[in-house]
Amino acid sequence: MAEEGAERENGGLVTMDSTESRWVFQNDEDSDLEDDEDLPPRMIVDSEEDECGEQRLIRTGPRLDSFDVEALEVPGAHRNEYEDFTMSRKFVLAFQTLGVVFGDVGTSPLYTFSVMFSKSPIRGEEDILGALSLVLYTLILIPLIKYVFVVLWANDDGEGGTFALYSLICRHAKVSLLPNQLPSDSRISSFRLKVPSPELERSLKIKEKLENSLALKKLLLMLVLAGTSMVIADGVVTPAMSVLSAVSGLKVGIAGFEQDKVVMISVAFLVILFSVQKFGTSKVGLALGPALFIWFCSLAALGVYNLIKYDSSVLRAFNPVYIYYFFKRNSFQAWLALGGCLLAATGSEAMFADLCYFSVRSIQLTFVFLVLPCLLLGYLGQAAYLMQNPDGYNQVFFSSVPNAAFWPVFFIANAAALIASRTMTTATFSCIKQSAAIGCFPRLKIIHTSRKFMGQIYIPVINWFLLAACLVLVCTIANMNEIGNAYGIAELGVMMMTTILVTIVMLLIWQINIIAVLSFLVFFLGLELITFSSVLSCVGDGSWVLLVFAVVLFLIMCIWNYGSNLKYQTEVKQKLSMDLLRKLGCNLGTVRAPGIGLLYNELVKGVPAIFGHFLTTLPAVHSMIIFVCIKYVPVPMVPQSERFLFRRVCPKSYHLFRCIARYGYKDVRKENHQTFEQLLIESLEKFIRREAQERSLESDGDGDTDTEDEVTDSRILIAPNGSVYSLGVPLLADFDYSDKPIAEASTSTGVLDILKADQTTSDPEQSLERELSFIRKAKESGVVYLLGHGDIRARKDSWFIKKLVINYFYAFLRKNCRRGIANLSVPHTNLMQVGMTYMV
Repeated sequence: MAEEGAERENGGLVTMDSTESRWVFQNDEDSDLEDDEDLPPRMIVDSEEDECGEQRLIRTGPRLDSFDVEALEVPGAHRNEYEDFTMSRKFVLAFQTLGVVFGDVGTSPLYTFSVMFSKSPIRGEEDILGALSLVLYTLILIPLIKYVFVVLWANDDGEGGTFALYSLICRHAKVSLLPNQLPSDSRISSFRLKVPSPELERSLKIKEKLENSLALKKLLLMLVLAGTSMVIADGVVTPAMSVLSAVSGLKVGIAGFEQDKVVMISVAFLVILFSVQKFGTSKVGLALGPALFIWFCSLAALGVYNLIKYDSSVLRAFNPVYIYYFFKRNSFQAWLALGGCLLAATGSEAMFADLCYFSVRSIQLTFVFLVLPCLLLGYLGQAAYLMQNPDGYNQVFFSSVPNAAFWPVFFIANAAALIASRTMTTATFSCIKQSAAIGCFPRLKIIHTSRKFMGQIYIPVINWFLLAACLVLVCTIANMNEIGNAYGIAELGVMMMTTILVTIVMLLIWQINIIAVLSFLVFFLGLELITFSSVLSCVGDGSWVLLVFAVVLFLIMCIWNYGSNLKYQTEVKQKLSMDLLRKLGCNLGTVRAPGIGLLYNELVKGVPAIFGHFLTTLPAVHSMIIFVCIKYVPVPMVPQSERFLFRRVCPKSYHLFRCIARYGYKDVRKENHQTFEQLLIESLEKFIRREAQERSLESDGDGDTDTEDEVTDSRILIAPNGSVYSLGVPLLADFDYSDKPIAEASTSTGVLDILKADQTTSDPEQSLERELSFIRKAKESGVVYLLGHGDIRARKDSWFIKKLVINYFYAFLRKNCRRGIANLSVPHTNLMQVGMTYMV
């Protein structure tokens, strides 16, 4: 159906400014460009064939109907919302950062030593010093060096997380599996594309290897999906661990307090926590930021108090030799304790995943000058207490609190735990939005909770899903050690994926010294693999539940991505050729009625097959048809001035256009249908004016090649509202509105005279004004949204697994996900829907 060569991205041409003539090489095999659409005429001034006879040197005129035309000049949003803040605003931002980003890592002192010493019992002071040294250097190596000093700089224009890294890589190498890339995408100002330097062969070879290997593309996507599933699993276990450990302090404050009551209170706290998520990150973060500030100050104060009261010699633990002694004395038990040691660094990934909410600089400064010193003092104080009270490791934090300050610290600890529980929840929202934007997660309702920061979102379905999973985890696995092991599995899974993706960024984009890259990869990935082996050894104690949860999420994302790509590729293969469309239109006797029809589809090139289904199903189509494609590009945000790209699908008289509305994965699609229509029509008019200017520059005595066809059929119909309909006119023939009033056209003869009025002219200005007038009158007649629901079914001869995945799993997800119609906010009177099933 579709002609060969239709999906080539560059079309064999070098893209340049549309007002300049260009000398380019064109391959003979690529001479048929973009689905047989009418392109500007090209004059071949010379023909030079190489030895193989594969290329011709041609001169191209201005690219008239190019997608590269900037069609709408509307002031766009700032690319970085945090650059121009005053000092007072930065101070407020710092409090919000505490309340959102650092809650998880800030509450780790509640349970780190408890989990470590439950797997490696204390047999002497050297064990305490060794465990303390492990914790101190874990904090220094993973949150500080890896994340604060390295990973945070790998952000995608202020966006963090595994999908942001994947998007960043997709911009520099064509590794996306969805074949809808356009050369004009790289001209979006948000791209900030840095092409690898020619002298660095390593970067070019890696880029070529990634682009030419389908297996590497799939492997890269699998790594991203695995990391995202671990982030979501982390969003389940973080609230369970934080709240349960904080409430467990009641066992120290109240003698004989039972574990069942701890679970009941934890459940109540979790319900309250997830219920306030809808109020947004800014509001909740600002309200709870001071509470977390008091918590960190309390950690530091308790640490200093315990150092002075019990044993300040624990400062020796900054000597890493005690780590060697710890492993020498305990060997296997020390290896098991690595999983508990990692709990000191939980929340490190949240610093990166929550980057969309705050700036890099605010996170770095807050961690270095407030969070890290307070954490170090807190762990030193706990170790000092254990030097004299080694049996109190099970509740070491609350046991080390002075009696007079116990209840104030208990309430502050519970407030901090509730705040920490929100950290990975907000990170989960961010990752799911990013994954849904690039077709790796079913569409869900997303609520933007801040007018100032577009990255601050709330997803109701995911919020209640996390609550349900969290309650199940707390009620079935109330043991802190088992939940801590599950916590380590989720956290390490994300960390390893981030290490691999950042390494690719270093090689492909940063182009730094290969020794530095290999050192980063070997050291951190090796450290994480060793720790991961420790937590996997205890997976049989109940933490396997979280692994199953993560695997289910991974399969959901894989199935959705597989089904979406299969559907898109099938639509590409079955799209209509222009020759078939012309023949089809002439034989149907379809009426072209006044108005604009916006036909939504996913194709960036070609006429979708669903349009042919509309033609054979409906007795009339609109006088102007615009194929609208909502496309997400691998950037956080597309400026409004670069949102719309237009092109004619047919010659001018047919009034068929294609519009690509480009969005970044951080963009907000909250405009109502009236606003969207207004922006679209304004951009279309601007495109037509730009096109007319370019044609006037191009025409050097060749004459006007766009003379409009006259309406040759004499049959007309006058609707009760006075609108004029032409009958029997071929589908793609011209439809002209008359400039004369229709109120007096009471007879068919009068209307016929109007339709037969001479519209042909050689004046480009009159032709331009006539077309603009046509668009305005079509807009006044109404805009109708033509939505095609394209479902896919596996062929009868397909493999059983494919039938199961497509006909049941993917169909279930598609049926229960959020429909595209919900994002449009279009009245039902303006909607027209047709279903179509593709056999794949």
